Amino acid sequence: MDKIYVNGMEFYGYHGALPEENVLGQRFFVDLVVETDLRKAGESDCLDDTINYAELYEICQGIVEEQQFALIEAVAEQIAQQILSSFSSVLQCTVKVTKPNPPIKGHYQSVAVEVVRGR
Repeated sequence: MDKIYVNGMEFYGYHGALPEENVLGQRFFVDLVVETDLRKAGESDCLDDTINYAELYEICQGIVEEQQFALIEAVAEQIAQQILSSFSSVLQCTVKVTKPNPPIKGHYQSVAVEVVRGR
């Protein structure tokens, strides 16, 4: 299946299980893989025949910046469900949400979850 990638989207949100995360907020990164048939768009060279990347970005931005969840699992789930409900041509999407600075003692680069949802 053909794929659209939107990588490294960065947003500021208020997600976390700890009260201070919901008050102070922090950065989140989102990566998407959207599986759909791109043949028509490739042949027509017309934006109407594909999934507009800006619309994918806006869905992610709206969920990360305008909603609040305790878990990044819920953030990823909401993004996946919104993409599937917004675009009937999407067969499957993979959503990775990365939290680079969770309040965990220790040395690590980040924590992340990835969900794969389809029809």
